[in-house]
Parts: sequence; structure tokens; C-alpha cells
Amino acid sequence: MSLFKYFNKAKSSSNPSTSSVQANISGEVQTTSKRAHEDVNDVDELQPTSKRNLNETDPYIDLCFDVPSSSNPINVDLSNIVTDPGLRKQIKDYHPNERDLIRRAYLLQGPCQPKNHTFPQKLMGKYNRKFKKEWFGRFGSWLEYSIKKDAVFCLYCFLFRLDRGNQGGGKIFVEKGFDNWEKIHKLQKHVGGVNSAHNRAYMMAQNLLIQDQHIETVISRKSDQARSEYRVHLAGVIDVIRFLLRQGLAFRGHDESKTSSSRGNFLELLKYTSDHNEAIKNVFQNASENLKLTSPDIQKDLVNACAVETMNVIRQNQGDALFAILIDEAHDVSIKEQMAIVLRYVDTTGSVIERFYGVVHVKDTSAISLKKAIDEFFSKHRFSITRLRGQGYDGASNMRGEFNGLKALILKENKSAIYVHCFAHQLQLALVAVAKNHEDIALLFNIVSNVVNIVGASCKRRDALREKKALRVMEAFGKGEIQSGKGLNQETSLKRSGDTRWSSHYGTLLNMILMFPSVIDVLEDIVEDGRNSEQRGEASALMDQMQSFTFIFSMYLMKSILGITNDLSKALQRENQDIVNAMALVEVCKTRLQTMRDSGWESFLNEVSVVCGKYSVDVPNMEDKFVARGRSRRGVGEVTNLHYYCYKLFYGCIDWQTQELGNRFNEVNTELLLCMACLDPRDSFVSFDKQKLLRFAEFYPADFSAMELMTYIIDLRANFNSLEVNGIGGLAKRMVETRKNIVYPLVYLLITLALTLPVATASVERAFSAMNIVKNRLRNRMGDQWMNDSLITYIEKDAFDGVDKESIIQRFQSMGPRRGQL
Repeated sequence: MSLFKYFNKAKSSSNPSTSSVQANISGEVQTTSKRAHEDVNDVDELQPTSKRNLNETDPYIDLCFDVPSSSNPINVDLSNIVTDPGLRKQIKDYHPNERDLIRRAYLLQGPCQPKNHTFPQKLMGKYNRKFKKEWFGRFGSWLEYSIKKDAVFCLYCFLFRLDRGNQGGGKIFVEKGFDNWEKIHKLQKHVGGVNSAHNRAYMMAQNLLIQDQHIETVISRKSDQARSEYRVHLAGVIDVIRFLLRQGLAFRGHDESKTSSSRGNFLELLKYTSDHNEAIKNVFQNASENLKLTSPDIQKDLVNACAVETMNVIRQNQGDALFAILIDEAHDVSIKEQMAIVLRYVDTTGSVIERFYGVVHVKDTSAISLKKAIDEFFSKHRFSITRLRGQGYDGASNMRGEFNGLKALILKENKSAIYVHCFAHQLQLALVAVAKNHEDIALLFNIVSNVVNIVGASCKRRDALREKKALRVMEAFGKGEIQSGKGLNQETSLKRSGDTRWSSHYGTLLNMILMFPSVIDVLEDIVEDGRNSEQRGEASALMDQMQSFTFIFSMYLMKSILGITNDLSKALQRENQDIVNAMALVEVCKTRLQTMRDSGWESFLNEVSVVCGKYSVDVPNMEDKFVARGRSRRGVGEVTNLHYYCYKLFYGCIDWQTQELGNRFNEVNTELLLCMACLDPRDSFVSFDKQKLLRFAEFYPADFSAMELMTYIIDLRANFNSLEVNGIGGLAKRMVETRKNIVYPLVYLLITLALTLPVATASVERAFSAMNIVKNRLRNRMGDQWMNDSLITYIEKDAFDGVDKESIIQRFQSMGPRRGQL
């Protein structure tokens, strides 16, 4: 085969001037000394390299570049290529049409070098030996490590393997993997001389990526003006795409033909941009039909380039920090189960950060399937499970099962990946327990639910409710009972509570209290004008129950209790919340409930009596005998109203809520979290306990030396006693500001571990809310990769805004052969 034919098969790619891939391979000297080359015969697995002229006709050319077959179109999902070299499918197993795309994707991704992985030791002869991360820097960008096989591979030989028998190690660095850590000099001998199989593979990788070296590029070389116009054109398209991604808007239209009045957001915004910028308009109009940059495939490539560069910004910010993982599952609008992944870590400023890393489509929600998906995620993003220091999930059995749950599977591999049950979920479970299991409170929410059903059953009734509410607001404003202003007296409606929606019970009661008289008016209308006797009877029964002292008492009691817990719920959902402060907030909530129980009865009864007087509801004499309305008197006994309302309802509900908080937040009583509380710097480290801190360090044996840590802590406490520091989050930031994190590295590490532990999965829940915006009913056919790329840029807007346009352009150009050249 001639060289001309060989170069004709090569596909053009990115400009090497700023390409991140070129930065990985440029300047790498892949030769060995003469002596080392002559000593190759001493290596068992490696055979001597035959001296050959680089210009000779060589069968390796057919292995490196493949003639596309027009009968088999290219259809490969580049987002799912396997990162771990020990698990990859061999290049020869791909269709010839796909091979160059696969090669380019692996080169863009770079070698698999998990530098933060804890490499295992194994006995070799008399000594335990292991792979060393320093070898990544020593041997350059060709060396890859497989976590699965604990072996190294060669990226370039994998992509452009030459059929030369055992030269360069044969199949060892491509299929089997090299793991003889006693003979590490064989890695250098694998490189060989100038004409070695490895170096020829290396040159093929360069030729595939470097656009200017391709014959087809030279033949179709554009003028400087054409290149400039292409850059302007591409930049304009990227601006449009960035706007649509940030707003979570659809790209395509139902009819994108030139005669259509609405061609979709992308084309319409592109037209709007060109109409308001003469330079862009000229470029768009003069572009050839096959270089409009408007095809669906081009849109997807550009969106993927935006997402990849956004993830690069996030990864750069995270660096080598220890992290925790937050996971939850939910199905999207097309009924596909999606697993959202958020990582939590402490950045270089000492701030707690939670970042969305994507969604993964899982066909099975068993713990084993989820663990497999996480392993693939770690491999794709070059994370090591040995750096994992926390797990945060909801209470599902497949997540937190003690023996076969996802938590247990991860703990088998990493004992330091401490599991924390989402605090916000636990709080919601505590609230639901009271709402369902206390007889009077369960009746309250049942009545409210029925009212929402009957009043909101039709648009006519909803309109009537809004009108009556508006009239009452105007009347109250005229009497001076309420004030007007921005954000005040907004139109509202009744809400339905849900067991899985945080704070929904509290919101339901607030709206019911706000619209109580208007709801009574609508029920009266239904009683008078109802369509049938069933409707009239149901409305009459509800109106009778609502206008009772017991209903109003229960409603205002739960409003007060849930108001206290709602503050806790909101605090737990903050991204930067730390577990030590969360524990303190739970205790504050319990204290407030206890204070309400001890000294809140009189003021509460007066408040309820005033409300009853306002709505003409009779207030019973507390000394009279209690009479249960509409219920069996069996079990009630001879009790007074005071006993029933004060002891059974008021004290009973508060006690039940406090008990549920204590039972649900059982992690607060665990040894680890009690040890963490000793780090709290408030009140001059009043919680400091030497033994508990040393015990805390024992939970992370790979990270600490107990005695050295104790010396640091005593010294740090003396230095920070006089400073106003609020919580361990504030302590971490203050240490970075004063550079004490360098002076006391073990103390800072201890603090970052406490901050890294997750508190709630609110960030994951927000990701699912964003998913419902991006993949809505009208976009229910979005592919998984398209949705994932769109979500990354939509959710992580601040990181996306930090992505330079030029990096997106270079990434796009590197993803495949482009007609336009830069």
C-alpha cells in the first residue's frame, strides 16, 4: 500500500495549537538509550526490534486507518467507551467504520491514570511490591493503569497495534497487562527505538489528531479569510447554544423547513442573532450548504463539547480532594430510571462544594446494578474509590441495606466511606409518623385533603375561591388590618400535602389558615348550589368539621410544631451544611419543642381562642367534660376538655414529635458523630475532648497518625481560642485564610473529613427537578447522552460560564473530521 493511499485514509482533526490532547502528547520523547535498546534481548517478554525504514510499505498501515464502508453507516455511542484499559473492547473488534472515531475519542480522553488510587501490594519473591504513581510522570502519556487488573497497558499500542509478534511486549501491553513490578525497566524497553512498534503507533496517533499533517487538509487548505469566517460562524453558533443550554430550552422544532413560520429555538435564535449583527449575517449567508453548522449531529457535538469543558472546570476545582457521593434514583418523563450523582468535597478555600456530575440510565435498581454503574462512573471520571469518604442516600432498602445494599457493597471496598442517612428524609419521616399515627392529627390532614379535593375539583370552584380571597383581602385592606407592599397579599391556592415532599404538610396548613374564610364561603356555595345531594352532603360535613374548636386547635398546633421543624428542614437542605452543625440544629429543634411544651400552653390557647372568636366558633369551657364529636366514646373516659386538649393533644403531639426526632436521628447517637462534635470551635472549643478526637482519627486509619494529630490539635486550640469562628465550616475557611492548613495539615484534614460527610440529598433532588425542566413532555425522546450534557450545563451554570469559548471550539474541532478549518 502506498503512503499516498495511507494519508488519503487519514481524517482531519483539531488545530494542535490549543488542543488539550496535543498538550498530552507533544514534546514526549519516546526513545531509549542505545544501551537500553541493545539490552532488550535480556527481557523475557520483549523481543529485539528489527531495523526497518519508516517509509517501507508496512501491513501496520491497514491496522491503523480503515477504509469506511458506505454500506455500514457509523453508529457508535462515544460517551460509553470504557476507561479502564483492562476492561476495554479491542480496536479490531469494532467495525472498520467506527475505529477512527473510537481512537480519536480515547486520545481526546487521554490515558487512564488514576493517580489518587491506593495501589494494592502483592508478594513478589520475598518482598511486597506495588505500582507507583510516580511512574505516570516518568513514562509519559502512553502509560495506563487498570484498577480491575492491577496492571499497566500502552494507550498508543492499544489504539494502533502492530502485528510484529512479541516485539514491544506483544499482547502484554495491549490485552493481558503488565504487572511485574520487580522488572519495571521493561516499561522503558517497551518504547524501544525510533522504528519500534510503540513509536510507530505513537506517530499514527499524532497523524490522526494533527489536522495540518493530513493530505486531505493540505489539498483543501483554506484561505486566511475563509478560516476567519469559519471561526466567526462557529463562535456565533456556540453563543446561541450557550444561551439555550443555560435556560434549559429545546433546540429542535416540529417543522424546520425554510417555509416554516417557527423552525425551532436554535434556528430562530440563530436568525435573530444574524439579523442584529451584520458581520455574523454575512458569514451565515455566505456559508456553503454543507457548512451551515446547523445539523442535529453538529448541535449534539457542540453541546457535548460544552458539557465536557464544564466538567473539566469542575474537576480542576475539585483537584485531589477527598469526596463523598450522593445518589438517588427517579424516572424521567419517558419512564426511564435515572440515577443522579452529586459529589461533595472541600475546595482549596475551605468551602464545602456539592457538584452535579451527571445522570446515568440504569435498567435495574438493584444494589449490584447501582454499584456497577458507580464503578463505571468512577472509571470514566478517573476517580478512585479509595478517595471516597462518605455516602449519602435516602432510606430505600436497595441503598442502605446492612448486608446487600449499595452502602454495604461500597463499605466492603472502602471502610472509610462512612454512610449517612439523609437528614432531610429522616425529618420528613418523623413528620409523617405524627401525621399518620396520631388519631386527631391524622383526622386533621384527612379533612384538609378532602377539602382540597372538593374545592379544587373544577376550575369554576377554584375561580370562586380566588375571587372570595381577593374580596376579603380588599376588605381587610380597607379596614387597615393588613398592609400592601411588594410581595405581600399574593394570589395563592390550596396545596396538597405529600409524604415524600419536604415541608409539604407545613405549606398545606399555612395556605389553609390563610384561605380559611374563603374556603368556608365556597363550601357554603356548594351546599346551596351543589349538583347533587352527595356533593351537598359532603360539603356540609366538611364545613361542620372545619368550624369546630378541635379542628382549629389541631390545625394551629401542627402549624406551630411544623413551623419549628420547617426551619430545621430548610437548614438541612443548604449545600454547605456540615454534619456537626446539622446535629446541633436537631438539638435546637428538640429544645424549642420542649420549651413550647413547658411554657407554651397558655399563649397557644389564647391564640386559638382569638381565631375561634374571629370565625364565630364556640370555645369550650376547659373545666367541662369532654364530648367527642362523631366518634366512639369508648376509651375516652371521663376527662375534662383541659385534660383532652392540653394533655392528650398539646403535650401528646409535641412528645410524639420529639420522640420521633430522637428515633429517626439515631446517627446523632453514634460514636463517629459524637466524636465529630468535638471539633466545634464555638465557645472556645467547649466541646473539645482529647479521647474522642483520637477515636475519630481511628475511623480513618489511612489518613492519620494519632499522636501527631494530638500535638497539632492542642497547638491549634491555643491559637484559635481567641478568634470568633462560627462552626467547623468557619474554622476551615479561617485556617485557609491564615495558612494554618499548611501548618496543621492533619487537623485541617480532620476538619475536611467532617465537612465532607453528606447531610442531605437536596442537591440530588434539585437535579431531578432540573431534569423535569430539561426533559419535559415535549422533549420526551431525548437520548441519555443529550439529556446528560444538557443537565450538566444547565445545573452547573457557574462552571459553564467559566468555560472559555476557545476551549469549546478546540474541543469541537478535535471530536472528528470537520469541513471547516481554523
